[in-house]
Amino acid sequence: MSDINYQAILPEGWNRARGFSYGVVATGAKVLRIAGQIAATSGNQAVDPTLDFGGQWDRAMGNMVTVLRAAGGEPANLVMMRAFVTDIDAFNSAGAAVGAAWGTHLGKHFPAMTLVEVSRLIDPNAMVEIEGEAVLP
Repeated sequence: MSDINYQAILPEGWNRARGFSYGVVATGAKVLRIAGQIAATSGNQAVDPTLDFGGQWDRAMGNMVTVLRAAGGEPANLVMMRAFVTDIDAFNSAGAAVGAAWGTHLGKHFPAMTLVEVSRLIDPNAMVEIEGEAVLP
């Protein structure tokens, strides 16, 4: 990450965000935009209907990081994530599993993030879709 400058933004007087940054200033040589990743295996198969919300979050996040690494990046290069979920209550209930998946794939790196509830996703079994933006060296 030597060619990248990454600075999390915390406006004066604001409480530190839990699990994300309010904003990120990043400079580097290339920008990677990662298409929404669902919990499919190897990017081309349907979502396993037996996966619970936490399992889907883990696999979707893992898929996003796989694309990031294929482009020559690392999790620390990620500056923005957008997560689309079909049930915000399921997201909240799966907090421990979401946190564990975060630790597995991103460690203690917290990019800016948006979480949005949607009525459905491309795969009828999908409950989670995650996209990202990264600044690569």
